[in-house]
Amino acid sequence: MGKAKKVRVSKGDTIPKKVPLGDQIEGDGIVKSKQRNKSRYRASDDEEFVDSKVSSKVINLTNKQRKEEEEGEDGESSSHRKFTPKLSLGTNEDEEDEMPSDDEQVTGNEFYENIEINEADERALEMFMDRGRTVTRTLADIIMEKLDEKKTEIQTQLSDIGTVQMEEINPVVKSAFEGVKEILSKYRSGPLPKIFKFIPSLRNWEQILYITDPPGWTAAAMYQATRIFASNLKENMAQRFYNLVLLPRIRDDLAEYKRLNFHLYQAVRKALYKPRGFMKGFLLPLLESGDCTLREAIIIGSIIGKNSIPMYESSAALLKIAEMGYTGANSIFIRIFLDKKYALPYRVVDGVVFHFLRMERETRELPVLWHQSLLTFVQRYKSDISSEQKEALLELLKKQYHHTLTAEIRRELQHAKCRDVEGIEPMEA
Repeated sequence: MGKAKKVRVSKGDTIPKKVPLGDQIEGDGIVKSKQRNKSRYRASDDEEFVDSKVSSKVINLTNKQRKEEEEGEDGESSSHRKFTPKLSLGTNEDEEDEMPSDDEQVTGNEFYENIEINEADERALEMFMDRGRTVTRTLADIIMEKLDEKKTEIQTQLSDIGTVQMEEINPVVKSAFEGVKEILSKYRSGPLPKIFKFIPSLRNWEQILYITDPPGWTAAAMYQATRIFASNLKENMAQRFYNLVLLPRIRDDLAEYKRLNFHLYQAVRKALYKPRGFMKGFLLPLLESGDCTLREAIIIGSIIGKNSIPMYESSAALLKIAEMGYTGANSIFIRIFLDKKYALPYRVVDGVVFHFLRMERETRELPVLWHQSLLTFVQRYKSDISSEQKEALLELLKKQYHHTLTAEIRRELQHAKCRDVEGIEPMEA
């Protein structure tokens, strides 16, 4: 007989001295856990920022920065370089997009067709502009109104979610966000200060945002801010950011440069991440202002046309636009939404039909954009209208005529099979 082999025991395992052979063989085929307990911290999903904690973090961060500056960093002469890494609380985890410098503008070839505005078309659209409507307010206008109210009231409690929340701000916190203001006024690329990401979680985020002076941001900073707010705010709050900050900046940029900066173009695209907030806070206020220019409508319309938008949000926006008083810009956006070929509810189809029928008694010469949008409508949805609507549209063509488009519109309507005709069943003998 050979010498009996010793049973190898791994570290941490204990085997009794007398173990039957069958149990030993069976035990060798079983994988044993090493019983190691690892304690891992997982952040709770319900974790929320509390204003007091944010204030304490900012204060500690500012004190640390002041201490480091006293120790001396003589090589850093630029205020932007000295302030950014310390206030950022770390690097930005979000993946940065490769973008050109802030001075580059969208020329038209990269994102939308090159725009050649005809002066005659602009004059025709200006005839239908309603410049007597309420001017769109900015964030600064609302904040100043609230500050005036504070002077006359000892304490104001705001319960409406659609109003600006005003609170007392710690001077150190205010000073820190004023430092962010300096960064955003010179920002070109790279990570933003991480303290800026705290703003969407604050109840008085609009008041804090006002300190950073949004009109003074660079175009690149506006794009990054839109990314953050579109991702972290709810629909109704994102709507207010689009309306009070993004929309005025887009209109100012187009009015001054006659074209849209690349970063601002990307910001509008990112705003579509919250489609309902975009429609209510950006697109509809733009059209309700009554002075949307042809250039603004074409550029913003190109963004909407090239990006996917849910059907319900698009249908609601199309119905709202159809119910507005007519402007040339309305025709552009109606045509863009119709070209998306949604399966529109009959209520929306009826609203668009009535939009066109309202112009039956219009004595002014309608722009070609109106005829183009009517042609697009009958091409896409001629089978979704009723027989009465079909006859009414044919009568409309006798009053509103275009030498090249009206004949095509009439041909489409005459060959249309209406929705109520499809439901008729043959009568029994």
